[in-house]
Amino acid sequence: MAQAQAEGLELSIDGDWSEQYIGGEWAGSESGETIDVEDPSTRETVAQVPSSTETDVDAAYEAAAEAQESWAEAPPAQRQEVLSNVVHLLEAHEDEIVELLGHEAGGSAIMGGTSVHLATDQASEASTLPRRMKGEHAESNIPGKENIVVKEPQGVVTVISPWNFPLNLSMRAVAPAIAAGNSVVLKPATNTPIVGGLLLAKLFEEAGLPGGVLNVVTGRGSEIGDRVASHPESDVVAFTGSTPVGRRVAGLAAENLAVPAMELGGNNAHIVTADADVGQAIDAATFGSFVHQGQVCISINRHVVHEDVYDEYVEKLTERAESLPVGSAHDPETVVGPIIDESQRDQMLEYVEETIDAGATLETGGETVDVEGVDDSLVVKPTVLSDVTNDMSAACFEHFGPIAPVIPFSDVDEAVEIANDTEYGLSGSVHAGDLGTGREIADRMDTGMVHVNDQPINDEAHVPFSGTNASGLGGYNTTDFLDEVTETKWISVQHEPREYPF
Repeated sequence: MAQAQAEGLELSIDGDWSEQYIGGEWAGSESGETIDVEDPSTRETVAQVPSSTETDVDAAYEAAAEAQESWAEAPPAQRQEVLSNVVHLLEAHEDEIVELLGHEAGGSAIMGGTSVHLATDQASEASTLPRRMKGEHAESNIPGKENIVVKEPQGVVTVISPWNFPLNLSMRAVAPAIAAGNSVVLKPATNTPIVGGLLLAKLFEEAGLPGGVLNVVTGRGSEIGDRVASHPESDVVAFTGSTPVGRRVAGLAAENLAVPAMELGGNNAHIVTADADVGQAIDAATFGSFVHQGQVCISINRHVVHEDVYDEYVEKLTERAESLPVGSAHDPETVVGPIIDESQRDQMLEYVEETIDAGATLETGGETVDVEGVDDSLVVKPTVLSDVTNDMSAACFEHFGPIAPVIPFSDVDEAVEIANDTEYGLSGSVHAGDLGTGREIADRMDTGMVHVNDQPINDEAHVPFSGTNASGLGGYNTTDFLDEVTETKWISVQHEPREYPF
């Protein structure tokens, strides 16, 4: 891929995003209708994308099915080259993509840079997969028989991605699916159809991916979501989003016996014991609760703090929350920017109000912050709630906002009980002073991921990412998602005549 080509790729929010990508061609929707894309900071329409229809969805799956067989036969080196080119494009266009994330997802510069880094890591890891799809031989109980087990692509992979981290949460499914020889139909979230979908189409097209291997439809979930999730051409459905929606998507996928790969909700606990370094625990807590406005499935949803250090913890966390720069995502100093839309904002503020009504104390926040030139601001002030119990709304629900409910405990058994008292099991963190004690607590937490002396927001493409209980099915990263998008095939070869009983 020539450097000149990479430099010529147009990725500005002011570019033309009015066409979807099906069969290697850019075109409007079958209906001709469009969807407005709103900047959460300014509340202004900044782009329009196609309002895809079920006819468009059918065309996307037809193109994917047609392209998949030849792509599966492509040499590993060719598939690896495409993914390596995507890595180079992400690196070359980082600044433009960060700006896109600011306009569409309300992401601060910190969030945008992290998103590009994660997507680059995922594409880089995926580029190694074509050469790692190795089979094996197994001894046979039958004389003269050779057993061979091979990995083959599943076929057509459906990817339904969320709005909170749209770039990397699309890339972590799209890249390994394509690397393994599958074709993909990608349906990004309605709030973030550009960075979660059309951007990837442009990157993979520029990287040399044959037409039809990746297809992107940008319709509303309420109009095409069921058709995407239940399409008979789909062999795997990879979904990231809320547990209620995930249950429906998994059910629709199961009707066609498609493999469901579900990364769903979380209610992650940050346990701080009496022996913890409170300063370090607060540093971790501030990032883990407030980065990207708390709109992270693995963010801290509950701070579970020993009563001996509880008052100090609440005081320091409140001070840090009040010190964070808040406002428009387009201000380079902003740490806490806008919530994605008013429905999400209103829901989280309702949780705060219900929690206060139930007896909690509002230490700071609990309201929106005015943004110059914006009538109805989506920026929510970083919020700290004390005297919280596990059954209060801000603690028992995944609030998905810049909200820090702090729950006291008296001993480690109680802390673990509080942490595990949820239907979810995605991530968590522990600060216990002593590493051995921290590890013991981590072992007792019923989650797919736990981080000692850290906070729950961690993601590395070469390490498994998965949850337990209502937090999902299957796993992402490393070879875990490769197992989801491939199937094993047993081939036996009888080299000598076999004797049969009749």
